[in-house]
Amino acid sequence: MSKSLGIFCILLLTVFGLHSQITPERINLELREVSIPEGLNTLAAENQYRVFFQQEWFTDEKVSRSYVNQTPDAILQDLLEGSEVSYYQYGPKTFVLTRNNVIYDQLPEGFFGNRPDSLDPSQGEGQTPGVTGVTPVFINQEELTPLREVETIRIGKQNLSDPRGSFLLSGTVRERESNRPLADLVILERNRGLGTATDSNGYYQLRLPAGLNFLETRSVGKQGQQKQVILYNDGQLDWLVEEGVERLEEVVVEARQDRNVEEVISGTQVINAEESKDIPLVLGERNILDVAASLPGISRAGEGALGLNVRGGRTDQNMFLLNTAIVYNPTHFFGIFQALNPFVTQQVEIYKGVIPVQYGGRLSSVFDIRTKDGSTDGLKGEGSIGPVTANLALEIPVRSDKSSLVIGGRVAYSDWILKALDDEDLSNSTASFYDVIATYTDRLNDNNRIKATGYYSKDRFSITSDSTFRYSNRAASVEWNHRFNDNNNASFSLANSRYAFDIGYDASSNTDFNLGYSVEETELKGFNRLRINDRHRLVYGLSGKYYRVNPGTLEPEGSDSDIAFQEIAREQGVEGGVFLADDWEATDKLSLSAGVRLSFFTALGPSEQTVYAPGQPRNPVTATDTLSYGSGESLKTYGGPEIRFSARYLLDPTFSVKAGFSNMYQYIHTLTNTTTVSPLDTWKLSDLNIRPQTSQQVTLGFFKNLADGLEASVEGYYKWSQDVLDFKTGAQILLNEAIETEVIQGDGKAYGVEFLLKKTEGKLNGWLGYTYSRSLIRFDSPFPEERVNNGEFFPSNYDRPHDISLIANYKFTQRYSASLNFAYQTGRPVTYPIGQFNFNNADYVFYSDRNAQRIPDYIRLDLGVSIEGNHRKNKLAHSFWTISVYNVLGRNNPYSLFFVTEDGQVKALQSSIFAIPIPSITYNFKF
Repeated sequence: MSKSLGIFCILLLTVFGLHSQITPERINLELREVSIPEGLNTLAAENQYRVFFQQEWFTDEKVSRSYVNQTPDAILQDLLEGSEVSYYQYGPKTFVLTRNNVIYDQLPEGFFGNRPDSLDPSQGEGQTPGVTGVTPVFINQEELTPLREVETIRIGKQNLSDPRGSFLLSGTVRERESNRPLADLVILERNRGLGTATDSNGYYQLRLPAGLNFLETRSVGKQGQQKQVILYNDGQLDWLVEEGVERLEEVVVEARQDRNVEEVISGTQVINAEESKDIPLVLGERNILDVAASLPGISRAGEGALGLNVRGGRTDQNMFLLNTAIVYNPTHFFGIFQALNPFVTQQVEIYKGVIPVQYGGRLSSVFDIRTKDGSTDGLKGEGSIGPVTANLALEIPVRSDKSSLVIGGRVAYSDWILKALDDEDLSNSTASFYDVIATYTDRLNDNNRIKATGYYSKDRFSITSDSTFRYSNRAASVEWNHRFNDNNNASFSLANSRYAFDIGYDASSNTDFNLGYSVEETELKGFNRLRINDRHRLVYGLSGKYYRVNPGTLEPEGSDSDIAFQEIAREQGVEGGVFLADDWEATDKLSLSAGVRLSFFTALGPSEQTVYAPGQPRNPVTATDTLSYGSGESLKTYGGPEIRFSARYLLDPTFSVKAGFSNMYQYIHTLTNTTTVSPLDTWKLSDLNIRPQTSQQVTLGFFKNLADGLEASVEGYYKWSQDVLDFKTGAQILLNEAIETEVIQGDGKAYGVEFLLKKTEGKLNGWLGYTYSRSLIRFDSPFPEERVNNGEFFPSNYDRPHDISLIANYKFTQRYSASLNFAYQTGRPVTYPIGQFNFNNADYVFYSDRNAQRIPDYIRLDLGVSIEGNHRKNKLAHSFWTISVYNVLGRNNPYSLFFVTEDGQVKALQSSIFAIPIPSITYNFKF
């Protein structure tokens, strides 16, 4: 009996012992504002545990936690959530923490003899045979040997239940000194041929196999870096790179070259501000917009014209964005200089084909201009002094490695040139401008970044002694970029813009006045970029915009003026858009981008709108009623869906074909009755009588990368437009309360083929572009006053069938280079008088059909030389001289033609902006 009882007690104790081992201990733990290491030490001290870890694995972030009746496992899982640290329980009271990897208490089946020879990153579901959900990391010591001195970084937290064999590495690349993001820097995996390039924000994503990877960076002008990365899971790796001190050897950046071929959307161009440094331009001033005008499909109506014409579109069909804020007039001096400080500008991204869904409101193009992020660890600056302008930009650190302020200013002092001229009228003229910009950038943390921008520019000129013309731009914006995780990024922006001009008249008679005009808009936008998986990436969001327009105010100047006060009723309206797009990598060769933007516009009161008899021309005689609308009341609503579709098929890794379709709405228009854009042109909102412009465009192109850094492309397009605005002959635009009676709206069509050959490597680089295009418009109506050229299609004012541009730069050494800029364009259309007649003893002329003739072709050659100082790193400042000659051939390219009658004969005269060679020398410095 006693023996049986003893056995029973032993068994009972054994069961209780096993139960005590199986059943986890439950404890209470209170943590208040402590770091993770302090919390782990408290856990160990209060419960007689041993916890092994390294202090440097954790940050100093404080946490507060309250655990009641919790197991040690639950407490550790909660404390280590979001970190790269795992733990392993060794016995009932001992916990060993590891960084990144997991400790195995048994070897996976087949560990010996089944080691894979390579890891294919495309095999995301690959697993080691016999082990469910485990992908062991194998390190080849032979591969590791050549890079033993290279920094080794471990990324991610290993997860035993994750079956993937490859992971996504992402991050940002910044310049160490300035902390600004670096675009187009290439990151390569040395042994597997995998690579990617950073975007305009310095961001990259690269899928790599689990385990050991050898990464290196490549970028012209930057020191390359190498890192050994052991990848356990998805993770982030940021880079800080330095400028190259010694001369760099030629680097073949294959990933950057392939971007031209691999991009899904065609008709896009990116111009870095540095690319304009060596291009000879008028009076030595850098002009990124002139560089853009040398690309196929982009042109100007003439020398000195303010706007750009993109793929046969009007100048008002282009949107110029400065850090998300619209700039209505991005030029100074009638288009001779850009209104944006070149030393503050980082790059401009141009969309002239299928425009991404987050943009709306213009038919032809978007110029997305981004400014630099300033230095965060030291004062830096850049400036220039030229014949007519001086320029200075400063980069001022605010918080070390976090935030900075960029301030730029530019001023023109051209009056000395005008006063030195023999022409009496010009010697009494004045012309000047200035612009200022400030940008504040702050990296609040790894997931949040803000950027605030303020900009103002003003031009003033007086050609006659009694009149002064002034126009100005104002723009301000705040941007917030937030990263939810590696796959989800959001952008929010608030922007305000204003453009205004005024004319001051001061004469000996009592007719002094001031005429003013302004347009202002405020926009709020938010959108997300969401990566669903390796093949689907979504862009979605919404935007809203509020317009206010002052069509014109005439005020008497001085108490003796006989001019009566006059004001045209102000306009206001709201424009909005909701958008969604999916970038889908259907196969390894076929990629699609499909999106839709629901666009709408509502014109708002207070307003009085005239109703005209249906089926009759709009004029005072046919007016039948006047409708009155209260403040905020809707006059008329327009809108509809905008389709954005692009497709790209890779014929081989260096050759692709792309196609696209898009349709657009535009609710604001310029009112002008001149051939080229003037700073005195006004903007008009759509209303009850003026419909929005619409367009549809199809594109097809072939893109090929050749050897030695050569890129070649040919792209064709066809675009239809409806409700394009024009004006009746002799229309009165300013201070016209019934402007719709001067407007005619018709159809347009534009088509063309663009050829581009670009060289990006070697001592000789640049591009050759040729465009054959036509831009035709038609105004047809049963009524003669609204019909032009018998209702047939005729060339628009900016129709230039042939356009050739050649940009070339040859670098003799790192300090000496020469550049060339050649341009040829077919003369633009004009209307000639073709006869005269006498009626009632008065002579009259009659004209050809509108735009039936052309002015002489435009031909110009510019040459330049750049001489840089030595490249020693420890110099107080680096400097270089730019010497250029604009219009070397001295060709008298006509800007416009006008006709006078002398001795009974009609004579044609032409005016030119630069009819002689214009030399200039500019001193540039950088510190």
